[in-house]
Amino acid sequence: MQLNVKLYSDGAELTAMQQVAQTGRVQGFTTNPSLMKAAGITDYLAFARAAVAAFPDQSISFEVFSSDPDQMVKEALVLADLGKHVAVKVPIIRATGVDNTAVIQRLSQAGVKVNVTAITTLEQVKLAVQALSERTGGIVSVFAGRIADTGVDPVPLMRAAAKLCHAKPRIELLWASTREVFNIVQADQTGCDIITVPPKILAKLPKLGKKALQVSLDTVKTFDADIRDLGFTIPTPTSTTSE
Repeated sequence: MQLNVKLYSDGAELTAMQQVAQTGRVQGFTTNPSLMKAAGITDYLAFARAAVAAFPDQSISFEVFSSDPDQMVKEALVLADLGKHVAVKVPIIRATGVDNTAVIQRLSQAGVKVNVTAITTLEQVKLAVQALSERTGGIVSVFAGRIADTGVDPVPLMRAAAKLCHAKPRIELLWASTREVFNIVQADQTGCDIITVPPKILAKLPKLGKKALQVSLDTVKTFDADIRDLGFTIPTPTSTTSE
């Protein structure tokens, strides 16, 4: 299946990132504090430097930690200095509900490529696009998977977001919080430029375009192989013939 959307791998385990890169399927990487916590990262900058060294020619996003505007700017400048393909993730809002547009605008005008993250509404998309400089460009990351987790179809929002992002030069729309392979197809169909995908879902990409009957056959073959490996049997009554 031919897709136009770029695939980024989402994670914070360097070994897994390297394994994914070897497949040749991804064009970049994204990380976030929650993924780093899960990966057991204890030295953020050491990990970031190692990742940039491992993937010097690919886009990679690192997130600021502070919730103080001035400190966020300082952290962003440190991260941006790690490599020419680094994008700095800044949440569209802080935990207080106050938006970060002033920080985003300040960084973008200073030449920092900002990946505006944690977006879930069209109004937030508008704020992000307005804050990003068309000279520097940037990424607008909409958490489509988290929207879907609430029982709401994210597709209409993503289509509308694509129109807003593409009305301004060098602004890319990213489908975030990918839950399944079909999200990649949806991201492509709605006009997203990028989708960030965890390795466990990237591993399923060879199934794209497979016929439904073949999926059924493969499933039964897997069941048969597992049954053989387990050695399971279901005892059944021995039939007797009465005279």
